[in-house]
Amino acid sequence: MLGPPPPPPLQGPPDPLQVRVRRWQVVRTWARLIREAEALWHVEGRELHRLAAQELVQLAQEVPPRLRRRVNLWLKRFHVATRLH
Repeated sequence: MLGPPPPPPLQGPPDPLQVRVRRWQVVRTWARLIREAEALWHVEGRELHRLAAQELVQLAQEVPPRLRRRVNLWLKRFHVATRLH
């Protein structure tokens, strides 16, 4: 599983507003990926549960530590049980 795409290369000094919007998009994307993996738990089938567990573990490891607090805020808004430590 791959996380959100890296930001495009910047030409000149970055615009502070664009930086904030990009960070917001990345954080929201991590939370949505986690929400989708967690949703697999509600589908019947042992194989899907195993896949969901693998995806959640991998996503939790891939989220950059500096973004985890913000991702957790999105997870709370999405009413997802998973939280990052």
